[in-house]
Amino acid sequence: MRIAIVTESFLPQVNGVTNTVRHTVDRLVDRGHEALVIAPGPGPREYRGAPVVRVRSVGLPGYRSFSVGLPDALLQRTLEIYRPDVVHLASPFALGAVGMRAANRLGLPTLAVYQTDIAGFARQYGIRADAAISRWVGRIHRRADRTLVPSTAAHDQLAALGVPDLHLWRRGIALDLFSPRRRSEDLRRTWTSGDPDALVVGYVGRLAPEKQVRRLVEVAATPGTRLVVVGDGPARGWLERHLPHATFTGMLRGDELARAFASLDAFVHTGESETFCQTVQEAQASGVPVLAPAVGGPVDLVAPGRTGLLYDPTDPGALRRGVETLVRDDGLRARMAADAVRTVAGRSWEAVVDQLVDQHYAALVRRSDGAAA
Repeated sequence: MRIAIVTESFLPQVNGVTNTVRHTVDRLVDRGHEALVIAPGPGPREYRGAPVVRVRSVGLPGYRSFSVGLPDALLQRTLEIYRPDVVHLASPFALGAVGMRAANRLGLPTLAVYQTDIAGFARQYGIRADAAISRWVGRIHRRADRTLVPSTAAHDQLAALGVPDLHLWRRGIALDLFSPRRRSEDLRRTWTSGDPDALVVGYVGRLAPEKQVRRLVEVAATPGTRLVVVGDGPARGWLERHLPHATFTGMLRGDELARAFASLDAFVHTGESETFCQTVQEAQASGVPVLAPAVGGPVDLVAPGRTGLLYDPTDPGALRRGVETLVRDDGLRARMAADAVRTVAGRSWEAVVDQLVDQHYAALVRRSDGAAA
């Protein structure tokens, strides 16, 4: 198959959309399929042998390092020349809408992957346009031949917007990377300044308003804990000023990231607008109990009391109480960690992308061939 992926984000940006596209291209290439990526902003022009076509973009106000794709005739010309079997639209909103129009003009099958709660993202930057954004998102996905959603919450959200042909497609985990075996006592001693009784509570992710990371102040106030913050972004300066005793590692990747995950005693997530929440899965695969908001994607990933805890984000004290519950009960943390590892054991990226290819791409190709006959 020849697959063109039009994505709102790609390398060097590191986020959930980029990582999903990267793993999708990896598996397509490994299986002998052809892939092409169309992405905004400066960056590499090739990935795993797949061409990466860069189109016009502009920096997002308040977050200039994040490029937003602009209408560009190069996109349609690229699709016209490449003639893919399927146009895969990764988290379509700006560039994805342009890709949808171009694919429809060319009569190419389209698969849209819903991955970002744009309205929730915008709210954290002071933009209150939920109704307008929802109408736009619904319009894009109603025009797609098939839409994939990462969670039941996302399914319900798009169904309410009248989007047809919705299918659940979750995210994979690099199970060869994230594992309890990566735990490092040397790293923990560095974080705790050698205190054998201190428990390490960590956040991993983008340090940006949409992740509501200022709530980490509540976590840092928990007695007997040391807070470790893994990641980078526009909110880092504020956090460093208000969390003087926390450890900030900056952005970590690969083995360093896996070692950091596995060396935590508990993982907390603060954002309420997650359609999935990949870091929850990665913490679980690393054998770390999770505390996450009881909204959106985490509701599907965390079995309360078994693989982690969920807290009510509208309750001002719920996050702190959840951390205290994990900190004071060693047995509970150990049971949750073991159950979490077992729960995610089959969620490899290879299996997840194989489902994408064999079930969803294949269905669109068959449908297109039948229409052309």
